[in-house]
Amino acid sequence: MQDNKQVIQAFYTAFQNKDYKTMQACYSDAAKFSDEVFVDLNAEEVRAMWEMLIKRGKDLKLEFKNVQADGLKGSAEWLASYTFSASGNKVVNRIKATFEFENGKIIKHTDSFNFPAWANQALGFKGRLLGRTNFLKNKVRATAKHNLEKFISENKRDSKLRS
Repeated sequence: MQDNKQVIQAFYTAFQNKDYKTMQACYSDAAKFSDEVFVDLNAEEVRAMWEMLIKRGKDLKLEFKNVQADGLKGSAEWLASYTFSASGNKVVNRIKATFEFENGKIIKHTDSFNFPAWANQALGFKGRLLGRTNFLKNKVRATAKHNLEKFISENKRDSKLRS
């Protein structure tokens, strides 16, 4: 069984290399994921989310540090720098990640970041004005959920066409 610290390091190294397949393999089939935008994703959804973000994040750069883990839990800090596609604005997002493990795989992954600071960068004036409101957070979440569902649907259709 792989050491849980190595699982986290492999996950973020794959992320840096835009290797979503290795990232996906780090998750248990019963995994759950949540952050400020994507809430309560199951294993299929979180795997698709990373694939979508990597495929669409053309200038994504990632750094990670302070990786810690024991037999059950782990954590890391990471920094994502990218252009937010909806606005064209540059974003530098500082994220704290926590993990729970089962049989050498991630069973629960939670990312936390400052949503108002992210909204300010990603959305400019509108984000600065509305970043602390549930209205904007719910709107961003609904858009992200719609985009993820569309991505999953398109990939299922595309994989059937290749078969």
